[in-house]
Amino acid sequence: MRRGEGPHADDNPDLRADSAARGASRVWTGDLGGAARAEPHGGNQIRAAIVLAFASALGGAAGCASTQPALQATLKPLDLGSPPAPPLRENLFRRDHAGSISEEDLRRVLAAPVFLEDKARLGVVPVATGYEPETDLPLQGVPAVLGRALEDSGLFEVTTEVSTDFPADRGVSGLRELAARYRSPYLLLYRERFVDRAYTNGWAWLYPTVVGIFFVPAQTLETAGVVEATLFDVRTGTLLFTVYERVHKLADANLWHNDNKVRGMKSALLEQAARKLADQVVDKARRLAAARPRASPPAQANAPLPPVS
Repeated sequence: MRRGEGPHADDNPDLRADSAARGASRVWTGDLGGAARAEPHGGNQIRAAIVLAFASALGGAAGCASTQPALQATLKPLDLGSPPAPPLRENLFRRDHAGSISEEDLRRVLAAPVFLEDKARLGVVPVATGYEPETDLPLQGVPAVLGRALEDSGLFEVTTEVSTDFPADRGVSGLRELAARYRSPYLLLYRERFVDRAYTNGWAWLYPTVVGIFFVPAQTLETAGVVEATLFDVRTGTLLFTVYERVHKLADANLWHNDNKVRGMKSALLEQAARKLADQVVDKARRLAAARPRASPPAQANAPLPPVS
C-alpha cells in the first residue's frame, strides 16, 4: 500500500491534498500505475483543444493590440494666419452712458489733441473741497511759489494769483467766471488737505510724578497731508493734469498748546513741499508744450530759373 492510500489516509489533511495532486497528475499524463499506461477519455484531444484555445487567445490579443494606435503627445500648431480680434472702441456698459456728456461728445473730447497753447496767461487759484474757490484768508505761500516757477519757465506769458473775493458762483462755473475776469485761458487749481492724530507715548510713565504731567513730551503729534495742483483748461472744461506731493511728520510734545504746534508742523511741511510740487508742475507743463502742433513754415516764393546759356 502506498503512502497516503491506507484506511486512515483521509485523517491527515496534508496527505489528502498530496494524494489529490498525484491523482490529477496521473490522469493528465495517463500514468495510472503499474507497467501499463492508460489513456484517459479524450486525453490527447483535451490537451490539443487547450493548446489551440490558448494559441487563439494569444493571436486575438496580438491582433487587437496591432489595431490600436500608439499613444503619442501631439500639439496643435498655432494658427498665425488668422487676423487678431479687433480692438474695443466703445463702452458696452449701459449704466455708464447716463451723465452730463453724450457719447458722441465724449469721443470728440478723447480724440482731440492735448497740448499747451503758446503765450497764454495763467491764474493760480486756491480751491476747497469740491474744487470750489477757497474763501479763507490766503496765508499759505504755496500758490505764489507755483506762479513764480511757471512764469520763470517761460511757458506762460503772464502768471498771476487769483483773488476769490470777487462775486462768483460756487463750483466750476465760478472758476470759469474768475478766469474770464483775469482773461486767463488756464487756471492752476491748488488744494491742500491734512489729517491729524495725537496719542500718548512711553513718556507717560512719568505722569505719576505729577511734575512730569506738565513737562515731559508724552504726547505724540502726527500730521499727514496731500498737496495738489491741477491744470484746468477753461475753454474746453478739461483737466490737463494733476500732481500730488504727500507730506508727513511726527513730533513729541507736552500738553501745552498742541494746536499751535500742529499748525507749525503743517507750515513747515508746506514750505518743503512747495518747491517739489512746483517742479512737478513745470515738468508736466513742458511735456504739454512739447506736444504743441508745429506751425508749417511759410511757403517761399519760387525763385526765377537761371537763364539758359
